[in-house]
Amino acid sequence: MSKIYLAGLLAAGALIAPVAAQGAALGPSAALCNSNATAVQVEVRGFKQRTGTVRVQIYGANNSYLEKRKWLERIDVPVSREGTMAICVPVKEQGSYVVSVRHDINGNGKSDRKDGAGLSGNPDMKVSDFIFKRKPKLAQVSFAVGDATKRVPVVLNYVNGLSFDPVK
Repeated sequence: MSKIYLAGLLAAGALIAPVAAQGAALGPSAALCNSNATAVQVEVRGFKQRTGTVRVQIYGANNSYLEKRKWLERIDVPVSREGTMAICVPVKEQGSYVVSVRHDINGNGKSDRKDGAGLSGNPDMKVSDFIFKRKPKLAQVSFAVGDATKRVPVVLNYVNGLSFDPVK
């Protein structure tokens, strides 16, 4: 979003919600977060490289979270050139959810060893957790969404030898 366009929206009073004051959201449902509606604003940080795409998936906070094709919403956006990416994900109703984020470094649409990932709650995960398909405890990664936009920070982790850590 250009600075001139953003300044025009601010002058017109279009972005008066608390979430929008910290920076405009990205994605096809950005208007929901920018107006502080019931939605999730996933704030992704810790990029290893500024290439490729970011995929955000939201799941209901139940036993099927992180299972293939069980996501409720999925948003794919190109990686921004700098800063934290605030990606807006719509939710149909108030409730408990889990967010999964994948940084597809080369933008090929496939999970590669160089790709980064993160979850809501930023749980400590090991490479062996992925190999053996162990999910973090639901209580660690779930969060509640009420009648306003919920901010969910996610720090990306990347494979580094046998560990899975944020970029340092």
